[in-house]
Amino acid sequence: MQEDFGPDFITVTDEDGNDIELELVDALEHKGVTYMAFFPAVEEGADEDSDDYGMVILKSITENGEDFLSTLDSDEELDEVYALFMERLFEDEEEGGDGE
Repeated sequence: MQEDFGPDFITVTDEDGNDIELELVDALEHKGVTYMAFFPAVEEGADEDSDDYGMVILKSITENGEDFLSTLDSDEELDEVYALFMERLFEDEEEGGDGE
């Protein structure tokens, strides 16, 4: 029996045909849609501060009975969901860092 511990990784292909490995950070449901936040997997020697290593938000959609990950439809949708993920991230940090 295999038990899942540790990070979840997926590989997606961008519009140029490049494979990108992403690590799942969090998922949430908003307005009936499941959104997932990822960070690109960092390769050894890579510059983690570059623009290529920011948060990636994708949504789960179902077409013809199959689940897919898709980009968000608008900047407004992206801004709204990004704010929700950031709230959750900072809530988790506040709860875990209360050692006084």
